[in-house]
Amino acid sequence: MFVWFAAASFWIVVMVFDSPAIDYRLVMIGGVAPVFEAAVGGPWILHTLLGCAAVFAVIVVATRGRRLAARRAIGLPIGLLLHLVLDGTWMNRSEFDHVATSVVLEIVGVAMAIFAIRRFELARPDRRREFMRTGRLGRDVMRRAKAS
Repeated sequence: MFVWFAAASFWIVVMVFDSPAIDYRLVMIGGVAPVFEAAVGGPWILHTLLGCAAVFAVIVVATRGRRLAARRAIGLPIGLLLHLVLDGTWMNRSEFDHVATSVVLEIVGVAMAIFAIRRFELARPDRRREFMRTGRLGRDVMRRAKAS
């Protein structure tokens, strides 16, 4: 049901928000992203409200002071929430409101992400843009990471 989630998410957001500022690609990515949890024995965190809220929180922090960027990026958590609705996840209470099988691992993951952001200077807008655009880290920060 890959196409179902992508197309239905797209059309629901188009009809409800009718905004040219939303990145509809992100809505569709959010709509289908939880499908891939099956590859790791899911459903997992993307099938929970906590997962959607965490993605939303990251976007709010990352786009602070940049309304247009926030408006575009908000499509991802909207798509994730729509997946929950379109999949009927809310009908299975044990799946819907579980936090995760291991909160400890999630905390470790957050710590690792924060460390990477600091270590590779991804809080700097230019570095973050380059990473998001190309998926690469600057050579200078990679060399510094090896030297430390």
